Amino acid sequence: MQLGEPGKMQAAINITPLVDVVLVLLIIFMVIAPQMMRKGPDVALPETVKPREQGDERGRILVSVDGEGGLWIEEQAVTPEQFADTLRAAVGDEQDPKVVIRGDARLHFQEIRQAMLAVEQAGFRGVGLIAKRAQPEAQGD
Repeated sequence: MQLGEPGKMQAAINITPLVDVVLVLLIIFMVIAPQMMRKGPDVALPETVKPREQGDERGRILVSVDGEGGLWIEEQAVTPEQFADTLRAAVGDEQDPKVVIRGDARLHFQEIRQAMLAVEQAGFRGVGLIAKRAQPEAQGD
């Protein structure tokens, strides 16, 4: 190549920045996806130091009681009159259904107890409760 001659252009795609961006997006989606896949309404769960595990989610029917006392089965809002029929329909032909209640921490226990009684009246025994594990308090010096 001599001075004044145009050089040949080499067209090559550098995929390193593309891979970096894709990996960052993948990490973001992995962190956000579990919160977006929650069923039912947003509920502020009560905190407790006892539960270490919430158990297996297979065969579990989620009943939520929101901050206003409204009943939800999975992602569907139901009225108290329709609750038993809707719960039985949600269970379907599940052999060993586990009904768990996720109640808002701002509610009085009486409202959660009414949901437990409604589940029992629908013909299910052994209702579970879901709580959020409290962060351990830091020990002072």
